[in-house]
Amino acid sequence: MAAVRARHIPGLPIVKSHTFDPLALRRAFGSFATGVTVITALDEAGAPVGMTANSFGSISLDPPLVQWSLRINSGLHPVFVRAERFAVSVLRSDQESLARRFASRVANRFEGVEMVVAPPGDDSPPLIADAIAHFQCRKVNDIRVGDHELFIGQVLSVETAPGAPLLFFRSQFQAG
Repeated sequence: MAAVRARHIPGLPIVKSHTFDPLALRRAFGSFATGVTVITALDEAGAPVGMTANSFGSISLDPPLVQWSLRINSGLHPVFVRAERFAVSVLRSDQESLARRFASRVANRFEGVEMVVAPPGDDSPPLIADAIAHFQCRKVNDIRVGDHELFIGQVLSVETAPGAPLLFFRSQFQAG
């Protein structure tokens, strides 16, 4: 039987223990291209809050479940923990400016942004207009995992539209 040889990838440090250099770990995680979303909810006063996330993914088709995560030290963490619903807008390749806006610390991230809002009396969070997919979700669980909170939601409604996705790869936005 032939021996298996390990091969070093140039530019990446070899890690031999469970103590990882945070920057090397972040670079390795960044090697996995992800879609870019804006996650929204309503705060206790009914005002919309939103943030950019690339941690979104599907969990189950039956029942339809999705997941995403948020750093525990985020200022929005308490709002999303208290929220009973959240919405996900999967951004189109030409919506990088929206991804940057909802990742920023501007006072009103929604100012000047075209949104899809629920009719009066409906407590659904707003969605980003012209996104390639929209998910309205009821939160079924949130679990503290390491330095993040993992949110799990049951999909209540979904819409898709044509277009290429906005991707995040090696800490940069790219058209899909």
